[in-house]
Amino acid sequence: MAVLGASDDTGKIGGRPIRYLKESGFQGRILPINPRRNQVQGLDAYPSIETAPGEIDLAIVALPSHLVIESIQACADRGVRAVILFSAGFAEIGVEGLRAQQQITEISRASGMRILGPNCLGAINLRHGMIGTFTSGMEGGLPAPGRIGFVSQSGALGSHCFAAFRERGLGFSYWVTTGNECDIEFADCLAFLAQDPDTDVIAAYIEGCRDGEKLKQALAIARKHRKPVVVLKVGQSEIGAQAAASHTASLAGSDAVYEAVFQQYGVCRAHSITEFMEMTYACLGRRFPVGKRIGLATVSGGVGVMMADKASELGLDVAPMPASAQARMKERWAPAAVVNPVDTTAQVTSDRELLSDFVELMLDQGNYDAVVIFLAHTGLVKETSDRLRDQLRPLRERYPKRLIMVTTLCRPEVRADYEADGLPVFEDPTMAVQAAGTLMRLGRDFETPLQVSAPDTSRTSQLSLPPQELNEFTAKQYLARAGVPIVEERLAESAEAAVSAADVLGYPVVLKVVSPDILHKTEAGGVMLGLSDSAQVFDGYQKILARVHERVPDARIDGILVSRMVDGGTETLIGVQRDPVFGPVVAFGLGGIFVETLKDVALRAAPFGLTEAHAMIRQIKGYALLTGARDRPPADLDALAQALVVVSELAWHNRDTLEGLDINPFIVMPKGEGTVAVDALIIPRADAAREEHHASTHAS
Repeated sequence: MAVLGASDDTGKIGGRPIRYLKESGFQGRILPINPRRNQVQGLDAYPSIETAPGEIDLAIVALPSHLVIESIQACADRGVRAVILFSAGFAEIGVEGLRAQQQITEISRASGMRILGPNCLGAINLRHGMIGTFTSGMEGGLPAPGRIGFVSQSGALGSHCFAAFRERGLGFSYWVTTGNECDIEFADCLAFLAQDPDTDVIAAYIEGCRDGEKLKQALAIARKHRKPVVVLKVGQSEIGAQAAASHTASLAGSDAVYEAVFQQYGVCRAHSITEFMEMTYACLGRRFPVGKRIGLATVSGGVGVMMADKASELGLDVAPMPASAQARMKERWAPAAVVNPVDTTAQVTSDRELLSDFVELMLDQGNYDAVVIFLAHTGLVKETSDRLRDQLRPLRERYPKRLIMVTTLCRPEVRADYEADGLPVFEDPTMAVQAAGTLMRLGRDFETPLQVSAPDTSRTSQLSLPPQELNEFTAKQYLARAGVPIVEERLAESAEAAVSAADVLGYPVVLKVVSPDILHKTEAGGVMLGLSDSAQVFDGYQKILARVHERVPDARIDGILVSRMVDGGTETLIGVQRDPVFGPVVAFGLGGIFVETLKDVALRAAPFGLTEAHAMIRQIKGYALLTGARDRPPADLDALAQALVVVSELAWHNRDTLEGLDINPFIVMPKGEGTVAVDALIIPRADAAREEHHASTHAS
């Protein structure tokens, strides 16, 4: 390892890495580069990278920004394999900095030399003592090597987490901060950690990314290898997103879309550093049950209610104990509450077998996938905690696939004892319940194949958007070819033709103006509903034309659409929007107030399969209205899911040419009767159209 800008002062940015490397016992050669010194921290120093001897695997660059480009080029010419670039003053400061950063990227691409940074705190490989950082978080000492792979776009937050995790007794396999990501990106690091045999859990801090497809691929690799990914993502608010973009010069994108991608790929999202650390800790046990049943044991009735509330909020099954098991518990200790939560009272501290008797019944008779045990502050007294651990240890061995989690205040040595027995410890009982829910969801995700394959190329002709401008009629004709059911309809260019179409379709019918210049037909007077005979259709045709000409006199009119009126069913909407990071994103929700007022919409990045489509449908708050609530017949959810899959496929197929798609309303009929698109709007990408025009002009 070479250090450019090496300093004899161990407190400076160029001095700390050398000091840390020496203290960590790094076995490789350390080559300080400093033209003004013959020795740095007791090591032979060299005036330039060119004069340093032997092969150089990694160079740390700790130089002022105006010296960086020349030094990076020198490293590339010297054959250095990789660079950690600490220096700031690039894309994060504006246009001039971005131009300089682009030069660094060009050097990386041309030479094949990989670069981490600029504006980063570096990287650590604890298994080899490779301490390539200047963070002061190291001042408190190195943690023992562990099984957590950590990657952060923020150096300062990464440094804070380094110290916080170390104080919590958690060790890293790798610790990486990516900074401005001129070459190596967050997703590259995540994909590496997902395949690293020394990493069991990935903890990641992200503000935004430029390449959503690469991030999705990295998350898919992690899921394939059953590696939990715990993400702390900032930028939920508009102000937060702006701050994230200015911090790392990354494209923040829509937080709602990030959330949808995280759900789709089974990511555990944390919303605070405490939650981030606790969820990462929970995953280290590598127990991921696939069920949802949770048993709650407590020495406090109030805490039992608190845990039950949290479990219910998370959608976990707080199923009661079987009646026979409840009776046995009452025989054992009459004051106990025995339904679930099971309140043992403080008697467990004096009755040496009460805890194990009750928890064994919960595991055996209650058949819970996870049991969370609240033991108050017993962990502060080692003698008491040893006695309770002795009761739980045989159960841990007897039920190896179940989650058994302890929540207690405890000293570090007591926590270590519990953990040595395979019993994770949490101080906050609601956090323990949340962790149990997370681990069970991961278990279900790991058992479910990820459905993100691209559409079948044999359907290209059906899925490709037509090159011409699309009105409502041609948009729905395209959807029908792609596989989305549409309402029966005809386009009429005269009142007589409208009557003929209505006679064929059957009454009642709907009339709607068709115009590329009118997005809101009702406001333009271009819609009439429930026309029940030929006279109404003939008269309605003329009235629509008159009203539209009066309200939108310059609008082009392609005709009047005559549609069969759809009775019954549930109004929903299906939409597509192009996200700047992740490309096409499919939205689904119920119509009317649910979307406009309650914002009750589920999102997924395209493409996806039927399993994900059904999960998307279940996610909306109004899901009960689709399953038969309020005397409604159950909706045809299978047909709805199939339509969502088709829309996701056509959205992905046209990702370079489609800006937006709106199918509203999309009527879901009762079970077995299918679905039907009643209205549709397709918006092509303006820049795609301009590029196509430019290409054709240039060719001619």
